[in-house]
Amino acid sequence: MSEGSLTWLRFKVEQSMALGSLLLVFSLLQAVTSTCPRSCQCFDKNGKFVRCTGKNLKEIPKDLPADTVTLHLNSNRITKIPSNAFKDLYLLKELDLSKNAIESIDIEAFKGIPEGLKMLDLSSNRIQSVPKEAFSKIKAKIRLSDNPWHCECSLQQIIEELTLDPETVNDFICHSSVQEEYAGQPLIQILDSGINFCNIHQKTTDVAMFITMFGWFTMVISYIVYYVRQNQEDARRHLEYLKSLPSTQITKEFDTISTVL
Repeated sequence: MSEGSLTWLRFKVEQSMALGSLLLVFSLLQAVTSTCPRSCQCFDKNGKFVRCTGKNLKEIPKDLPADTVTLHLNSNRITKIPSNAFKDLYLLKELDLSKNAIESIDIEAFKGIPEGLKMLDLSSNRIQSVPKEAFSKIKAKIRLSDNPWHCECSLQQIIEELTLDPETVNDFICHSSVQEEYAGQPLIQILDSGINFCNIHQKTTDVAMFITMFGWFTMVISYIVYYVRQNQEDARRHLEYLKSLPSTQITKEFDTISTVL
């Protein structure tokens, strides 16, 4: 076989190996993105649909497919949304976490969530409050109804920045509040009536500061009065002592006592 033929054959072999390597890498990547969590079902319906509904899950699966478009984690026993829980789901458009037992949402729980997210459902959980920054990047429509919310200034500030689902907005009820008369009422109706929880908070802070300052002022005045009375009593005792001395000694010290009094 000529040298030219050997060179051509070597080129073909190297080309085949390179193509095989690319196919292997592609297959591995496809396997990684398409792996379905053991407790879930995965479908290709308008994009990857991962359904983990009612699987008694206590935490969010860590092996979710990267090409997930719709993710249903509803009706489980999840209690917390940790940081970066969905950071690799770049195609995610719908996230359902309703009907769990979620009480805690980390400040970076939704870090990495794509801007294309259309719906986030957190209804029917045990959420009382959330960090303001947790929803800072969320542009999706959000359901927050049927949670034991504590209505106060920070929650009001969060709501003002969100797009609430109009179908469930009247079910966003204040379970408790900084003012008891608002407990049991829809938060949106309270805010629409002109109530501002942040003003209530400021007034409460001002009253507490006034009471604290008044307490300190009363303590200072009480100390001054005590100090003056104590000195007067000591001066009187000393005067009585001087009166018991011979007259020559009384004259020398009388002027000093009079000045003190």
